[in-house]
Amino acid sequence: MAAPPDPSTRIFGVIARAAPRVVLIRRGPTKHVLLLTWDTSKHEFHSGQWFKGRIYEERCDLSPKGDKLIYLAASHKGELQSWTAVSRPPFLTALALWPNMGTWGGGGLFESDRVIAINSCYPAVTPRSGVRIPKDVRVVPIARWAGRGEDDPIRALRMKRDGWELADAGETKVYRTTKPYSWEFERPERWRKRRGNLILERRLLGIHEINGPWYAREHYLLDGQENILLALGRSDWADWSQSGELLFAREGRVHRVVIGAGDAPGKPDELIDLGALRFEEVPPPPDALSWSSKVVGKRIR
Repeated sequence: MAAPPDPSTRIFGVIARAAPRVVLIRRGPTKHVLLLTWDTSKHEFHSGQWFKGRIYEERCDLSPKGDKLIYLAASHKGELQSWTAVSRPPFLTALALWPNMGTWGGGGLFESDRVIAINSCYPAVTPRSGVRIPKDVRVVPIARWAGRGEDDPIRALRMKRDGWELADAGETKVYRTTKPYSWEFERPERWRKRRGNLILERRLLGIHEINGPWYAREHYLLDGQENILLALGRSDWADWSQSGELLFAREGRVHRVVIGAGDAPGKPDELIDLGALRFEEVPPPPDALSWSSKVVGKRIR
């Protein structure tokens, strides 16, 4: 088994369904989280706000246009210790929020640019002071199980909506406190997402790795006969871009793979290294407090 990547920086991406945009949730070290946006048509990156706490990336979602983010956050400090919020990425300042019961439930999905389905048992939206929520924006419970579960069932619901298929639910060993994982898969959980004749496969090896990530994942690019064309190995996240490039993150770096003629994958191309970034206070610009203004963070290379 390959050694786990450097645990200090992990990156998870959330892809917009109707725009060439990805929001990156960069975690590291420990409970320092930075939000970034990535224009995948130009491969430009913009950084926004940092947060001291935890963003639960599997319970996040982007509006189809990619201009709103819903997320579950927890600082475990103060009166409001955890909450679900809607913000303007790459900023985390809440336009609306719902208090949460610890890390049980929380997060949500955008059914459309104007319909927000929240995983909360608190039905009333709490707008930020001075921010008016448009009248045509509706907030609805995500399902009958709103406010329940942890990463699932919302994780599986979002993945299936976005074109992933569960190929194998896998099989885990019983919980244990010894290395390498608290829950190790004897047979990995496998999700697949097709793009033409190609298949992107995400394998979950274990949960709560000692001195490693919460989810230990590998990604593979397969052909139509399920032969491995490219093994990405241990990696935090991978998905298809709007233009058909394979995007992935590992060891604090973001990469792309261009698919050539005959579905031949090129060599992984490193686009940016986010490992050296460190926490700083970043106040939100005025546009981040509006539901309709264009918001742009600080461009980085």
